[in-house]
Amino acid sequence: MTEPKVPTKKAPTLGGRRAWPILGILILVAVLVAGAAVFLSGAFRPGPTQVSGDAGDLDPAKQSVSPGEEPGSQADEEAVLDVPARGDEDAPVVMVEYADFQCPFCGKFARDVEPELIERYVEGGTLKIEWRDFPYLGQESVNAALAARAAQEQGKFWEYHDALYRDQSSLNSGTFSDEKLIALAEEVGLDVERFESDLTSGKYGQAISQDLQEGQSLGISGTPTFFVNDTMLVGAQPIEAFEEAIEEAAREAEDA
Repeated sequence: MTEPKVPTKKAPTLGGRRAWPILGILILVAVLVAGAAVFLSGAFRPGPTQVSGDAGDLDPAKQSVSPGEEPGSQADEEAVLDVPARGDEDAPVVMVEYADFQCPFCGKFARDVEPELIERYVEGGTLKIEWRDFPYLGQESVNAALAARAAQEQGKFWEYHDALYRDQSSLNSGTFSDEKLIALAEEVGLDVERFESDLTSGKYGQAISQDLQEGQSLGISGTPTFFVNDTMLVGAQPIEAFEEAIEEAAREAEDA
């Protein structure tokens, strides 16, 4: 069977957020939770993992990975975090990725495609890659997102990001349990005691909720979704699709 081509389309340019504001209230974000596991089978060109199932309340602003506590009860102050990014601040092309740490196609991109883009475009100063959390596939997606932000506090977001994607398994199967998230923190060289304290504090929920709400406002319903300057790429695309979008955006930036 011929695999369908995933279209690209133009989308509004995203604003350049550089820090998360401290807010006095929590934003309630109702998201749809996937009802079935997604398997990595077939060629690397299917559409995005789509939202299905009943509406649920996985508001990251109210989540903590410690099961015995009221979600978010310790979040006396929200963490102010920069946007996780790779590359030069003034790169002419910015690629924003909305992703879920449990999404198998996001993992495929992180392991197989992103390293090539980094070597070819990021290290050369053409491209900056920015991360946005879109944890809609269940509680372990939220847990992993919170853990990655705790790693970011210690300057190792991308090391932890890469470790999470290396350890992917089936959805909500315990792969991103408290114990395994802590073990990954030790693996990437974090201060584990600080990591545990930050992870259970609830202070990163607002930042993640903002990403999720922003993505929903842009019409995102599945992951991975990318914005290369003004061009939207949906789903697990081959590297050639990214190369074409990046090089076109670079030409447009040069002519502007």
